[in-house]
Amino acid sequence: MSCYCIEKDKLLNNINVIKQKAGVPVIGVVKGNGYGFGLQQMALFLKENGIKTFAVTELYDIPILKEILTDGEEILVLRSTGDYDEAHFITENGCIATIGSESACAAMDKAAAALGVKTKCHLKIDTGLGRYGFLPGDIESMKACYSAENLHFCGMYTHFSHAFCSREKTAGALAVFLDTVNVLKQNGIEPGLLHAANSPALFNNAGVSLGAVRIGSAFTGRVIANGTTGLQRTGWLESTVIAIKKVPAGYTVGYGGTFQAKRETMLAIVPMGHFDGFGITKERENAGVRSVLSAAKRFFKKEQLTLSINGKAYPVAGNVGLSHTAVDITGAPVKLGDKVTADISPLYVNPNIPRVYI
Repeated sequence: MSCYCIEKDKLLNNINVIKQKAGVPVIGVVKGNGYGFGLQQMALFLKENGIKTFAVTELYDIPILKEILTDGEEILVLRSTGDYDEAHFITENGCIATIGSESACAAMDKAAAALGVKTKCHLKIDTGLGRYGFLPGDIESMKACYSAENLHFCGMYTHFSHAFCSREKTAGALAVFLDTVNVLKQNGIEPGLLHAANSPALFNNAGVSLGAVRIGSAFTGRVIANGTTGLQRTGWLESTVIAIKKVPAGYTVGYGGTFQAKRETMLAIVPMGHFDGFGITKERENAGVRSVLSAAKRFFKKEQLTLSINGKAYPVAGNVGLSHTAVDITGAPVKLGDKVTADISPLYVNPNIPRVYI
């Protein structure tokens, strides 16, 4: 059975590096199954190390998070939704809502009124990503939100579109955000907590911390950043050799018969495939745009996929299957039960595979 392993000492190092770099409270973004580290397990580890606010985008994450959170810890929902049922769910669960449009404001105000509560909200300003958020020039619409009787605005934020590749565009987006905040302040609006930086922004740009930062990928040590960060990459997919098979010269292996043995060949069969997350991508998460180019070069060169058995890399024989992979171990002292590992992004690993913190 496969599992995904995370080293707690490296994760703790990353938390401490992030805290020191930010110098302000850290909002732990645990969307995408805790960035692949397991939603509850990741949130618990962050909670044990002083993080009190957690951010998600999908509503199904909210009840899972609430099971392990206590008083004083909050959930920020990063989606701005004009759907009343979603607004009602966010409100009844006591989350901080994102308001990025007039329709989202109306839906959330109506839901809060129906429940007889005042919903905490953060205003979202769009500085170029083009998804959620008011455009910077739409001051009157933003001001109108603060008249909603059942909403309590306690923060403002934006999200950078170029933090992984352009310091200049990120600095420009930050300036637009702060200018918009200042115009709102001049109109009598109290902004509350300001936050803008995600993981790439924190490690690529100066002056982005503001009142808080929103961090996800940096916890895993797999942030897209230029230069050294002090973060330690952690997380690997692990399985075992469950069968060893000998095939004669000329025999084909895998779907499509893309591998043909040039000699008598020993194969190790590993219960790891596309369904587990192996062989889906080979891009390096910390190399930015260069990773796309290098991945293309590897594709056209037909670079060989490998799996590591007992710490040594062996070539995959044929195409990766949905649940199994064959590995050429000819002449190697590999035996049944030997440990097999693959260094892949946790985001690609099937959520059903157990996450093991070691």
